[in-house]
Amino acid sequence: MEKKRLQGKRIGFVPTMGALHEGHLSLVKTAKKENDFTAVSIFVNPLQFGPREDFKKYPRPLSQDAALLKSVKADCLFIPDAAGLYPDGFQTHIAVGTEGSFGLTKGLCARFRPGHFEGVATVVAKLLNLAKAHRAYFGAKDFQQAAVIGRMALDLDLDVKIRVCPIVREKDGLAMSSRNRYLTPDNRRRAGMISKTLFELKYAVEQGKSFNLALSAARKKLSRHSDKMDYLEVVDSGTLEPVHRPQGQMTAAAACFIGGTRLIDNVSIRAGGKLRK
Repeated sequence: MEKKRLQGKRIGFVPTMGALHEGHLSLVKTAKKENDFTAVSIFVNPLQFGPREDFKKYPRPLSQDAALLKSVKADCLFIPDAAGLYPDGFQTHIAVGTEGSFGLTKGLCARFRPGHFEGVATVVAKLLNLAKAHRAYFGAKDFQQAAVIGRMALDLDLDVKIRVCPIVREKDGLAMSSRNRYLTPDNRRRAGMISKTLFELKYAVEQGKSFNLALSAARKKLSRHSDKMDYLEVVDSGTLEPVHRPQGQMTAAAACFIGGTRLIDNVSIRAGGKLRK
């Protein structure tokens, strides 16, 4: 893609792990609108999976993914392999958000997936260097990941603009995710309550209801309707530090298990006027 860049073409890049859905395709469509050439990568990154996570069973429907990308007219599909990205002797990893009293990787999913964001930052840095893109596109569903990547690009002076695009949802509100295909029909129906709980919390806070009571009620509901709740937090949208009283820019983020599938979601809360603690 160096050749395209030298030709003056604006390059958009969408890094994925495959098992594509409409959320991924929306990123490709946005990239095509904003650039002259759009590349997509598919790579299931072993560095970001823990020893008890689903790396081996992570879906890899490559032919289906290629057909979907063709349908939205992606210009290039890049499929690296682990041996190419992490050859013998590979020793360098990138750690983001570990400094200060509260960093980007000290809460939320980082508490439950040690090493995950180091693996994400390392592979994304390598892919961005290979793509030579002007803009790279990520989904807002992976809220903490987007914050980590944006910080990495800023801190390391990477010559790329990080674009975070809105969550794409199913009709019942469930955030689209490659892991949704793991859900049984019954679990799929239950999964819709994740977004419902978050939007109820958003509405309550934005209407000036008691922040603490609304958050407590949301946690109880998510815990009751999921098989296991990792967290439901309201955090500062920039620093990801937990919010203990309402403020102007917040994000409610949650992670829980429905059956054996871990799902994440988040909603922005932009409260104004009189806020109740």
